[in-house]
Amino acid sequence: MSRAPHRPLWRRPLRALGYAALAWLAITWSAVLLLRFIPPWTSAVMVERHVSAWVDGEKNFKLRQRWVPWGQISPWVPLAMVASEDQKFPYHHGFDFDSINQAIAAADDGARLRGASTISQQTAKNLFLWNGRSFVRKGIEAYFTVLLELTWPKRRILEVYMNIAEFGNGIYGVGAASAAYFHTPPARLGPAQAARLAAVLPNPRVLHVDRPSAYVLRRSAWIERQMRQLGGPGYVEDMTPPR
Repeated sequence: MSRAPHRPLWRRPLRALGYAALAWLAITWSAVLLLRFIPPWTSAVMVERHVSAWVDGEKNFKLRQRWVPWGQISPWVPLAMVASEDQKFPYHHGFDFDSINQAIAAADDGARLRGASTISQQTAKNLFLWNGRSFVRKGIEAYFTVLLELTWPKRRILEVYMNIAEFGNGIYGVGAASAAYFHTPPARLGPAQAARLAAVLPNPRVLHVDRPSAYVLRRSAWIERQMRQLGGPGYVEDMTPPR
């Protein structure tokens, strides 16, 4: 009687790992594909903020967010976001390696390590992940960034970013921010107002749109200059990077 061939013990866990990886890819890419066409009803960062408010006993906390499609947002707003956060956004494929290398070089010279995240990376983090600095989170962020860049057009990435970015404590998205700070719909925001919103994005819990510090005012003026140097709203009209 012939014996069944002996199979190495490592094959079963390796096969299970492969199935798990395929399942992860299918689930995450399906979610990214769905959100290309459907506005996200919330984001991981908003959920995290809700939970932290509940844990900390912030009884008066209220989260404000309202989805506004691209066509109902002033063209100065996406330009201000790009001018402030990621001027190479129309042309890169999710990562700005020049900025990353500059940040690493500055850290090697003794400066504090600064972020070099693109708008694509920030959208991936805000939508799917949690706040914090760890190699695990950055690795997953890079994975979702690649999925976004492969699945969404540039305009969709920026549209979602404008609608889920935090502009103040509990204020997410340009729709809620324009109503809270300027009492006007986002379609009517001018360049100075758009620049003021973009100026607080590095730290919206400390920097304030409605009570701007000297730093916010200087940064707003710098963003307005950058918007002019980029050539105005036309800079973000055609955002298909060269392949």
